[in-house]
Amino acid sequence: MEQLSLFSDAVRSVNLEKDRKAARSGSFIDNMSLPIHRWFRYSAGFSGDWAAKLIREQIAEKGQYFVLDPFAGSGTTLLAADSVQVRSIGWESHPFVSRIAQTKLNWNLDEMSYLEKVQIVLETASKNIPEIPRTNKPLLLSCYEDISLARLEALRDAYQAHRESGLPDWELVWLTITSILRECSGAGTAQWQYVLPNKRKAKVKEPFEAFQRKSILFAGDIRVAKISGYKNLSTIGLTDARDPDAEFQKKIDLVVTSPPYPNNYDYADATRLEMTFWGELESWSDLQPAVRQYLIRSCSQHSAAEKLSLNNLLSDEDVKPILDELEPVCRTLEDVRLTKGGRKTYHTMIAAYFCDLAKVWKTLRKVCNPDSTICFVIGDSAPYGVYVPADKWLTKLALEAGFQDGRFEKLRDRNVKWKNRKHRVPLHEGRLWIKG
Repeated sequence: MEQLSLFSDAVRSVNLEKDRKAARSGSFIDNMSLPIHRWFRYSAGFSGDWAAKLIREQIAEKGQYFVLDPFAGSGTTLLAADSVQVRSIGWESHPFVSRIAQTKLNWNLDEMSYLEKVQIVLETASKNIPEIPRTNKPLLLSCYEDISLARLEALRDAYQAHRESGLPDWELVWLTITSILRECSGAGTAQWQYVLPNKRKAKVKEPFEAFQRKSILFAGDIRVAKISGYKNLSTIGLTDARDPDAEFQKKIDLVVTSPPYPNNYDYADATRLEMTFWGELESWSDLQPAVRQYLIRSCSQHSAAEKLSLNNLLSDEDVKPILDELEPVCRTLEDVRLTKGGRKTYHTMIAAYFCDLAKVWKTLRKVCNPDSTICFVIGDSAPYGVYVPADKWLTKLALEAGFQDGRFEKLRDRNVKWKNRKHRVPLHEGRLWIKG
């Protein structure tokens, strides 16, 4: 009986871990232990292992596949496709994140050649450390101790002095420096990668040591990928899923992606520290022209900057299938915002978001095969406590675009720990399955 009880406990433990992994498949956290995926932490993502498993299952069922990720982010789906030797393509409109993904997709370079370039940068930087940081940018000065920032500047200057533009080895050196910027900063980081200069963390790494250690990790991951049978078949384009600059000779069989959620997450702000360090931004106000203007309108900073008209958005033909539900929500938000201190433009953000996603569905209908499978990892939202059933409305828009069937698979509950929460609306996250 005791052995049977122990066996039952073991089975229960295995099942619980399976449930936890399934719930986490909608997050990036497990990718931090996966080769190549872990080269840059991009919180807006999902599990690479889960994506690879899904692609393998589809191949077993229907044969060779052509995979698309229209919101490719840092390349999770594309690397998963490489790991199972399947051709894939990604679209990403965030310029900085697209460069990160492209660099990761060049994983099949010569690791020894890469390490030689790392050594060149390290030797040059060690001889040219400024006495004090050269920058006058407040964000950088508030996030780093002077000695750390001076050493990071020395690494950056050495890279810029030696790099050969577009060469994959040098792009990986760029990513190596980029990937240590958070590790070498004393500033805290919020859950969604917003930098918090007023919050300090205990563990801060020395830049030269962090750079060297990270390069060894990268080189080891390259070797692991090659030994594991990865095949370099994926490409990414800096383009917009609403109107992509892409043509296909062969249509898409499988779409695996996680579009932005309508939850006010500012994807542009998530990379502000890195883009400021590389000289791509001078201040927070640069985020709109440099990044946000190219993205799906899923945050109030974006909708406010564009001074959107709610009436114009609601008259857009693309949202007609959900207008009877969308308009009351947006009108409520229009009224509620006037009672709030921030008066955030959630009313136009929500309307613009579904206008944008409706256009994405129309694009996908054009590029997907009639028997295609689409999986959106998606969550609902409740700005100012007003519920927005994203999975329900996205399903309606997909069917209107010409797809045949849709179902939602819930993975986990969200916003159920209500201590210090601004609103108490239960939310969920899961997979929206659409069939061609």
